[in-house]
Amino acid sequence: MRRLRLRLPPGLPLPKSPPSPVFTGRLHDPRTATVVGRALGAAIAVCFVTGLVSHWLQQPPSWAADALPSRPVWGYRLTQGLHVASGIAALPLLLAKLWTVYPRLFARPAVRSFAHALERLSVGVLVGSVLLQLVTGLLNTVQWYPWPWNFRPAHWAMAWVAVGALLLHLAVKAPVVAAHWTRRSSGTRELPVDDGPDRRSFVTAVAVATGAVTLTTVGQSLTPLGRAALFAPRSPGHGPQGLPVNRTAAAAGITRELTAGWRLQVAGPRPYELSLAELRALARYSAVLPIACVEGWSRNAHWTGARVRDLLDRAGAPPDARLRVVSLERDGAYAVTEMGASYARDPLTLLAVALNGAPLSPDHGHPARIIAPNRPGVLQTKWVTRLEVLLP
Repeated sequence: MRRLRLRLPPGLPLPKSPPSPVFTGRLHDPRTATVVGRALGAAIAVCFVTGLVSHWLQQPPSWAADALPSRPVWGYRLTQGLHVASGIAALPLLLAKLWTVYPRLFARPAVRSFAHALERLSVGVLVGSVLLQLVTGLLNTVQWYPWPWNFRPAHWAMAWVAVGALLLHLAVKAPVVAAHWTRRSSGTRELPVDDGPDRRSFVTAVAVATGAVTLTTVGQSLTPLGRAALFAPRSPGHGPQGLPVNRTAAAAGITRELTAGWRLQVAGPRPYELSLAELRALARYSAVLPIACVEGWSRNAHWTGARVRDLLDRAGAPPDARLRVVSLERDGAYAVTEMGASYARDPLTLLAVALNGAPLSPDHGHPARIIAPNRPGVLQTKWVTRLEVLLP
């Protein structure tokens, strides 16, 4: 079989590889990147700090367990609402930031020196870690986990990677950022006529997009904006007894047979048991406290029950004793929780038996559940069957 050979006419130049794209727009310049970067940095800073608060309240180190504050009662509601809102706001800001700097991907030579290679590697780590944090955090708000790893420890670890990469990037780019931080420092040259939308229009569009996604989701924790929460994963006013639930009784394996003949066991120096009727007879205290969940939604509710401090006193617990709370649920990650003395002794911490003037529904923890101020919703244990005094 004969091979066909393509012969070019004499004098015809050989084809060259396509040239790299040429970017002449001022909207890809350092000044625009700095303006967007300031807002993105602020959103990430708020998200990171409030994330630290959330993590330490959910899983405090042993030395801090008794020092965590139970006031203000709305503290966790505020910090977790800010955490989710700032994370959502950071998404359009990150996309805008990437748009302003992506032409540098086509800069040639790709690597100019060893230091330049390290800089590009750090940028790759920064972009990858921040994107992973924001996207997985957004999916967590809808409780969708299409990955094999445990979300919470991975989210915690990746936060430190992202912040470390961000600080390194800021250190490398500090001279450029300082040179373009203000309009005066970067100059006020006019934009070319064919440059498309000018910088102010671009920044305004980014601000409008960021404001829109924030206002249409933040209502899940900021009650006055509840009607505007068109894209919020949860509507805090919808659910049994006017309050959403993350885990139903059916999902937790709680049945009527399991709660029939329920008795509360209180283990301590003077252990005792209470029937549901006896516990309800002690339920003389009421409080308006929020349920605030890590997914970002929160809502105030009216709770009635017995004060935990009174139950501990009856069991002979010392003032500095911690408390272990055991649920009827067996397989949940938070079926057994602990609270420090600052929570256990707070007069607003209740073993609730009623919600919004009616007995607890099964989905809200019937026969009894914990409700405490300034505490993550995952630690407001439902279907409580046992309280254990932990002596210091």
